[in-house]
Amino acid sequence: MELFKEDKVYNFLGKGKIFFVASFVLFFLAIAIVAIKGFSFGIDFTGGTVVQVKYTQDAPIDKIRESLKKSELFEHASVSEFGSSQEVVIKTPSSTVALGHDIGDTTKEILKGTGDFEIRRVDMVGPKVGDELRVKGLSAFFLTLLAIMATVTFRYEWRFALAAIIAIVHDIVITFGFVAYFEVDFNIESIAALLMILGYSIHDTIIVYDRVREHIEESKETDFVMIINEAVSRTQSRTTLTSLTVFFVVLTLFVFGGDIMLGFSFPMLIGVIVGTYSSIFVAAQLVVWTGFSVADYRQRMAEKVKNRAEKEKMRAQYESGVM
Repeated sequence: MELFKEDKVYNFLGKGKIFFVASFVLFFLAIAIVAIKGFSFGIDFTGGTVVQVKYTQDAPIDKIRESLKKSELFEHASVSEFGSSQEVVIKTPSSTVALGHDIGDTTKEILKGTGDFEIRRVDMVGPKVGDELRVKGLSAFFLTLLAIMATVTFRYEWRFALAAIIAIVHDIVITFGFVAYFEVDFNIESIAALLMILGYSIHDTIIVYDRVREHIEESKETDFVMIINEAVSRTQSRTTLTSLTVFFVVLTLFVFGGDIMLGFSFPMLIGVIVGTYSSIFVAAQLVVWTGFSVADYRQRMAEKVKNRAEKEKMRAQYESGVM
């Protein structure tokens, strides 16, 4: 399936400055949102107890809160709707008191008189386990980020590597901003989503970079902007189809997975969109602005080929006994 004509070069960088300014604004807006609002950490990281309750009618949230106030176990509990007006989720910090109780039975007893309901789910995470999960999850994220940065730096000319790294940071920060703004629970599933976004974003960028490098070596074109446009145009059908496939899978999780999957599906949804966009309008544009010279690159490649040929010649002479 061909969404973009292979023999046509689209001027993707023609309005590159406009898109880059939009990215710049969105990037710093995301930083401001995270700094002001912070994250709504799930019990995976903070420790605590979560009880999901489903009523046969609309959940009487005010009555539920009044009933919970009577128990020391739910002294600092929060109550909110969960997916529908009939379901609520009760969150409370971990306490040593909770460890000696069956939370499900205790909740049933406390909520008697608020209507017909059933306990759908009870999750408990101790504060120590929560701290360990948070440290290990974030460590995995930053180690993966460093590994990707090192790999890209080793594989490409430094201007390409720098642009790719900035694009990755751009994608992650904007995703963080959306998660913080919509107060989506940030949990271990969110870390998994961010790791997948890292891989997805750099994968798209590397495909464009490989095509740029091939075109520099194979063609006689000297205008770097034209080379970038040609590379993006040649890979755009594949990129778009791949992105749409991933997008619709994640969208299905987001729509039908419910609030339980929200910590994974929502960051992934944003990450796929931003990652696809950045590989075209951020990573590619940044390489142009770093002052990359096609002539200098070709000269360096020619010198490498010449040096390699000379080494092969000397090796052949040495093996044949001719020096």
